[in-house]
Amino acid sequence: MDPEMEELPTDFVRGVDFRIKKTSKGGYADYSTSQWSRRERALTDGEKAAIDAHGMYNLNDFLPKKPSDVEVKVIQEMFEASVNGEAYDPERFGQYFRAPGMSAPTGDPNKSASAPAARPAPTPAPEPVAETVAQPAPAATTASASEDKPSSERANDILAMIRNRQS
Repeated sequence: MDPEMEELPTDFVRGVDFRIKKTSKGGYADYSTSQWSRRERALTDGEKAAIDAHGMYNLNDFLPKKPSDVEVKVIQEMFEASVNGEAYDPERFGQYFRAPGMSAPTGDPNKSASAPAARPAPTPAPEPVAETVAQPAPAATTASASEDKPSSERANDILAMIRNRQS
């Protein structure tokens, strides 16, 4: 809540409009510049009549379903498999999640769900760590060094950090 707003912005008499501003950021729709209007405005008679005639939407009805405990576990296994560099396994995960256009697997979903849980996760061999003394680099050099790296190297660095956190 904005402390400058005295009433709820959704109040029928002293509420405010919400202005949606759609921009593009990185090739994707971005609504971060949307904001509440600063001027209070009561609903018009036409808007009140429309609400009386048609009712109001319950926005919770538009939310996707929440994943079950089993689906959360499958999502975690899929994430860990991807971090370990494993390809998507449709036999293991296809009962719950699959790419668009991929055919749905047939069979008992409980048998598929029990197989991944019974499988122990592969333990990566610890990587040897060379003991070196890090010298602080000047700020300009550090920033340009990360910008000069190709995106594949930066992605590999991020994956390495995630793997190190897990062990």
